[in-house]
Amino acid sequence: MHGRSCVGLLACLLLMSASWMQGQSLDPRPDAPVASASSNLGQAVAEESFARDAVSLPEPGIRHSLRFPRTPIPRPLPRNWPITSIPSGFTQLARAAGIIFSGMVTSIERSPTSTPGQAVGTVAITFHVENAIRGTRSGETLTISQWIGLWSSGQRYRVGERMLLFLYPRSKIGLTSCIGVTLGRFVVDASGDVWPSAQQLLAFRTDPVLGGKSRLRISDFASAVRWAGEGE
Repeated sequence: MHGRSCVGLLACLLLMSASWMQGQSLDPRPDAPVASASSNLGQAVAEESFARDAVSLPEPGIRHSLRFPRTPIPRPLPRNWPITSIPSGFTQLARAAGIIFSGMVTSIERSPTSTPGQAVGTVAITFHVENAIRGTRSGETLTISQWIGLWSSGQRYRVGERMLLFLYPRSKIGLTSCIGVTLGRFVVDASGDVWPSAQQLLAFRTDPVLGGKSRLRISDFASAVRWAGEGE
């Protein structure tokens, strides 16, 4: 009786073992790990997800046309225009300037300036110079010419406006502009005080004369310009 029970139990074990082996993925390598049905399912899902999210690359030998949005082509600067890097501090600003003064805008006039083979539109801005530091004299009437493209891009003036300007030396055709766009242009109030912008405060924070001051006098800038010149 016990013998028949053992034989029956052995037969059941053999049948279960055969059924279990049929559900496995066979690998001809003797040392290959045995993978379960759940792991095979997880791998299949992962591969499907990767295939869905992968970027399809162009096949060799097939031409693909890529479309990019059109960007406006900037107008070229006129010849002899001073092109320099934007200064990183007041010393660089002062050394790059050919004209430095504070004054009031008295008139603005658009006028064409002709050069051989080229016509350059300009804007003439006239100032009453109140405090001259370089390249002009206090009390005189000073007119500068600026390329009209800069006026269109935002470098504008207003009659009655008072400011302190650091301008490039005049080019061969007589043009100039503020150094560093807005970096060389300071607001001056009716009492003669200069109010640097947040950008200017950051750029000049390490200057020994101007650094850390949110309200300045023209005399402070004159001293800072002298100090910058002594370091040359």
